[in-house]
Amino acid sequence: MSGLRNRVTLIGRLGRDPESKTFDSGKTKTSFSLATKEFRRNTEGEAVEGVEWHNVIFWDKPARVAAEYLKKGKEVAVEGRISYRSYEDKEGQKRSITEIVGTDLVLIDRSKD
Repeated sequence: MSGLRNRVTLIGRLGRDPESKTFDSGKTKTSFSLATKEFRRNTEGEAVEGVEWHNVIFWDKPARVAAEYLKKGKEVAVEGRISYRSYEDKEGQKRSITEIVGTDLVLIDRSKD
């Protein structure tokens, strides 16, 4: 059961082109936003569509693949874990962020453009 702890699988579309950065250590990080849709019925029985936005990051080889093949609007499946972190912004304010740290990536949208 330990393999099931802190695992997430999402299928959605990129909300922006991936941003990639290579650090002095040689590690590469690629990040992008991913939109997932949810359909439900409201109290009147009408279909309602909701969109959730997720911050996704990949490291090293999967990061390089994501940077090369993904772009805004492409549909992908992402598997990884949820990570919570906080940092201090330029104005000294404490900020928190939730990210999906990806381990696997599957390109679903195989259109040529």
